[in-house]
Formats: sequence, C-alpha cells, structure tokens
Amino acid sequence: MNFKSKLPNVRTTIFTIMSSLAKEHNALNLSQGFPDFKSDPVLIELVSQAMKNGHNQYAPMMGVIELRTAIAQKFKELYQSSYSPEKEIVITVGATQAIFTVISAFIHTNDEVIIFTPAYDCYQPSVELQGGKVIPIQLQYPKNTIDWSLVEKSITSKTKMIIINSPQNPSGSIFSLSDMKRLEKITNNTDIIILSDEVYEHMIFDGKKHQSICLFPELKKRSFITASFGKTFHNTGWRVGYCCGPENLMREFIKVHQFNVYSVNHPVQIALAKYLEEPKHYNLLPEFFQNKRDFFLTAIATSNFSFKPTEATYFQTLDYSSISNERDVDFAKRLIIEAGIASIPMSVFNKNQQDNKTLRFCFAKTDETLLKAAKILNKL
Repeated sequence: MNFKSKLPNVRTTIFTIMSSLAKEHNALNLSQGFPDFKSDPVLIELVSQAMKNGHNQYAPMMGVIELRTAIAQKFKELYQSSYSPEKEIVITVGATQAIFTVISAFIHTNDEVIIFTPAYDCYQPSVELQGGKVIPIQLQYPKNTIDWSLVEKSITSKTKMIIINSPQNPSGSIFSLSDMKRLEKITNNTDIIILSDEVYEHMIFDGKKHQSICLFPELKKRSFITASFGKTFHNTGWRVGYCCGPENLMREFIKVHQFNVYSVNHPVQIALAKYLEEPKHYNLLPEFFQNKRDFFLTAIATSNFSFKPTEATYFQTLDYSSISNERDVDFAKRLIIEAGIASIPMSVFNKNQQDNKTLRFCFAKTDETLLKAAKILNKL
C-alpha cells in the first residue's frame, strides 16, 4: 500500500530503546521514569473496594464528580485558586492524553507552538500531527535558564500556543517567579494559549515553591494545567490524570476528549477521590523524594560524574565529560551493555540534539536499587 506518513521523522522513543536494551542485557534500569517500590496499600485497598462496590462500568465523561471536587479542593488549599468541578476540570488517561487533547483542540495547520528544550518528547509529534510547527527554544546549559528576549522575538502572528513544563522533565529545573512574570507580560493582550505541564508539582526540593500557572490571574485565564496521579502516587500503569482550565477553553477540550477517550478508569477515580481527602498523601512527597535524591547523590559522591542536585522531579542529570568524550547516546548504550546500568541520554530532548555530555537517571527507586546503581557508577 502507498500512504504518506504524518510523522515521517518519528522513530521508536528513547525510553523504549533504553528499556529494551536494559532488559536484553539484564541491566539495572534507571532510565524510564517509574518507581520500583510498592504503592501505598491504603490506595490499593480503596481501588479494590471500589471494584467490589460495583464501580466497574463507564464513568461520567468528565470524570466522577467526587474526584473533580477533590482536585478543586486541592487547588484551593495549595494555591488559593479555584476551578469549577462541574465545568473546568476533566479526568484524563494520564497527563499525556490531556496534553494531546489540548493541542488537538486548538492547533491548526501552520500554527506555531513554542516549546522549551530539553522537552518531554510527546509535545512535538502532537503538534505536527495537527499540521502545526514547533518553535524550540533551548534552555541555557548548565543552569537551564530561559532567554526571554529570544522568546519575545520568536512570537509571530502564527504563534498560537506556548507549552511550559515546570517542574521540567528531563532537566529537573523549575520556573521562577520572575520567569512566570515574564511569560505573563509577553502573552498579555494576545490570543496565545498556555499549556502548563505540572506533572511533578509535588516533587520540588530544598524549600523551593511551585509557581503554578493558576497563581497568575492573567495567565490562568488563557491556560490549561495538566497533571498525573500516576506520577504523583507511584502508579504509572494506572494512567489517570486530569486537566484544568477556564470554562471557555475547556468547552473546546471536551469536544475532543469525548470522542478520543470518553471516560477513564472508574474504580481508580473513586479510590483517588477518597485518597485525596487526606492532604498528607501529597504534602509529604517533597520530603520523600528529596530524601531519595540526597541518598542517591551521597552514594555517588566519590564518582567521576559531576552534578548539581536537581531542583525537582525524580530525575537527576549527571555530567560524564570527565569520563568519556563519546556522544551521550553511544555512552548510554555502552553503559547498559558493559556496565549493566540504563539511563537516558539528554541530547535526544534538545534542539538540534545538542550534546552536553549528560545522562538522566531516575531515583524513584528503593534504597537497595540506588546503592546497586551507585556501586556501578562509582567504578566508571
């Protein structure tokens, strides 16, 4: 058959490549972003109970009202910001589906979308599937700062959306208050939509604060927030997240969502609604993951890698320039085959595959796993 690919330049994701190679060589897998420790048994029991209570058929298209109400309460408690559970919150199949749906609802052929690289790898293909064009702006290595003057120069009459990701995957950096103020100023009096990927909002360290887009009134009225319960509560396989936004924008979101997904895992929604009644389930996460980060970095303190402790997420980037001059993709593959440890090379997320000789490691692992990883890394 003859057909024209809509994504001719897209290949297998780096996550699949590295995880498959790790499995083939029985390597320790710190590449893909998933925990290897058990879920909270309280949450597991709540899901089981929801199934036993008969919540096994289609959930409402926007999500069960109990969960949407719990999310609205969380925004009120954390950010003193309000979203209507009835009109401004939709439960999604993870954050990636929410991101795809926002882009599908608003991006037309030849529209331009600004993203910040290194960027989560679903953004660009989602834009290109709609006929849009990605305008990448590279974070300035090694501090991962943003050249806002370049952002302003990159905005044209075709700019329809800016995608931000804070805390940022894969760099582990966060947008500062001044960053958000600049974004607010740049987009004021425009029709530019902001898609704010806030999946790692509960994993920010060293007393820093999450500058959620809902804290800025002029940004909030033009913005979507996407989030993931799978990442937050260590159950990435459940694929449950949510999207929030002002009612006029959410109406367009729902048009796509109802035909793309319609509804999301019913018993898990019931369980999460109950689980969110106790704020400590998310309020204690920064300390939990900071302890993981510190444990890992202490364990590799004598290694030949250099690093700055990540500000957020459960990923740590390590600079290997004193160990090898290889390209990061080649070095990462060699570490799997010869050393028995898997990571993610950062260049695949960068504009023009900029190679800063850095690898990303996931530290959402048991102490035992992290010690095994440190033993390998300290020998390099």
